Amino acid sequence: MSAAHHALAARRWRVAIVLTACVMVIYFGFIALIAYRKAFVGSLLMPGLSVGILLGALVIVASWLLTWGYVTWANDRYDPALAALKESGQ
Repeated sequence: MSAAHHALAARRWRVAIVLTACVMVIYFGFIALIAYRKAFVGSLLMPGLSVGILLGALVIVASWLLTWGYVTWANDRYDPALAALKESGQ
């Protein structure tokens, strides 16, 4: 594998590690709130909607947005760079 392939693979891993860290912080932050701030998470914002339900939905939305960000990055940067490497025969 060429140096260009290694650089591209390293870039992909950096993106994957950053996104994984983001998901872990969001998810485990939510779990920590549930574990240590039960009264806050259980407080009602309006009838039928607690802070915990809202934050749980936001965890899901954040995961979707991070996935969308990765797909956009892969389609716009990674895939064209990989195709260019394949065309150049490296």
